[in-house]
Amino acid sequence: MSTKLRILSLLKQQKGSNISGQALADTLGLSRTSIWKGIKTLQEEGYIIEAVTNKGYRLSEKSDVISIEGIRSFLHTDLKTLPIHTFKTIDSTNNKARSFAMKSSQNQGVVLAEEQTKGRGRLGKSFYSPSQTGIYMSFFLKPNLSMADATLVTTATAVAVCLAIEKLTTKRPSIKWVNDIYLNDTKICGILTEAVSDFESGKIETLIVGVGLNVKEPLTGFPTEISTIAGSLTTDTEKEISDRNLLIAEIMNQFHMIYQTIEERTFLEEYKKRCFVIGRKITFKERKQEFEAIPIDIDPQGGLVVQLADGQQRTLSYGEIIMKKPFD
Repeated sequence: MSTKLRILSLLKQQKGSNISGQALADTLGLSRTSIWKGIKTLQEEGYIIEAVTNKGYRLSEKSDVISIEGIRSFLHTDLKTLPIHTFKTIDSTNNKARSFAMKSSQNQGVVLAEEQTKGRGRLGKSFYSPSQTGIYMSFFLKPNLSMADATLVTTATAVAVCLAIEKLTTKRPSIKWVNDIYLNDTKICGILTEAVSDFESGKIETLIVGVGLNVKEPLTGFPTEISTIAGSLTTDTEKEISDRNLLIAEIMNQFHMIYQTIEERTFLEEYKKRCFVIGRKITFKERKQEFEAIPIDIDPQGGLVVQLADGQQRTLSYGEIIMKKPFD
């Protein structure tokens, strides 16, 4: 472990409390100069470390920096060597993940950013991605899946995010078909899956799965156009998630476990349990015509089975559904 990571580990153990430079040096067997250099490097990387005369150093409770080392420390053993790329600012993690996938011999990898300037959502929408408040990550996968089975990856990702949140917090998120995660009637997470396919074989060459999760509310709040529907996982007064690296790693762990057996579809029961649109009246459009329906099930491909007003059943494979407030 590098000097800076050894220092960071000790500061995290005492997070919010002071520890003297001499105590750090004695504990780690380093010189005071090495401690000072390590602290300076961590501060340059974005860690909020306060230096108080005669008291030492203190890692602020508000300090929360995404790092490769931090993520790896919480990953399951079989994911420890997974390629991880982090950026302070990027246009889109999906774009960068696609670029890495095209050049990589690896079958999987992850791209993360503290901020996205052109974050994307489904159906051409943008995704607000301010600095240091969320998790903006994209997996690239080179799966041995048919085009049909590849559609399961979006629903699998939604379940993985929910399971990670439930494991680490007391929160109980729910899913709006197909790819939005809600908490307290507000959207906290969106998922965007993009594919590069081989038309002749019908096989998917590469899948890019983007996850945008609002962990904390931005200091200036959400933009007016989304302020009534956007929410965050935690509030300023809550400390359930003080380290985004832990949540990132747990999402990766949960997704990996589901992905290993994705074709068995066992995770769909978990999806259905959390899908709050089941049994509620919705509207959707098909060939420019609007229909009213009530969702009654999730099919084996992750499609939404709905019952129309005349009793007919139909399965929606893609598109957007609209519900009455607060779920719109």
